Amino acid sequence: MTKSNLFLCAAVAASALTLMACTPTKATRGNIVEEYRLSEVTPGTSTQSDVMRVLGSPTTQDPFDPNVWYYIGQKTEKKGILDPKVTDEKIVRAKFDPATGILTEIAEIDNSRNSIPISKRKTPTSGNEMTAVQQMLGNLGKFNKDPGNPAVP
Repeated sequence: MTKSNLFLCAAVAASALTLMACTPTKATRGNIVEEYRLSEVTPGTSTQSDVMRVLGSPTTQDPFDPNVWYYIGQKTEKKGILDPKVTDEKIVRAKFDPATGILTEIAEIDNSRNSIPISKRKTPTSGNEMTAVQQMLGNLGKFNKDPGNPAVP
């Protein structure tokens, strides 16, 4: 193999590795409920077991009302070392009658994200403010007391 062929093979391998590094990594988390599955459950007739059979287990339940189920799912895409970006997100809420367990409402929730600004303020703390010298000399005599001499404090 000549030097030019070896160089060409190395260049092809390097460019192939570079292209593979830029390939996005896609991930799906949670339970993204498809539209055709939503059409299979109907408020007023479907029970909790029907909804569980068609949509699967809920991602979470309302902590204050066990008759409200949430199906939360999102798809993300990550390129190289960059942070993952959310490409698709869906939140579906299912409400059931507490007495009968019949589905009363199923709806997609608006999942717009709020941008919360980061505050630059600092939280004041109380305590002793000591200089470097006070910190170094502050512990003199506090440790390694002579157990045989009771006069030494």
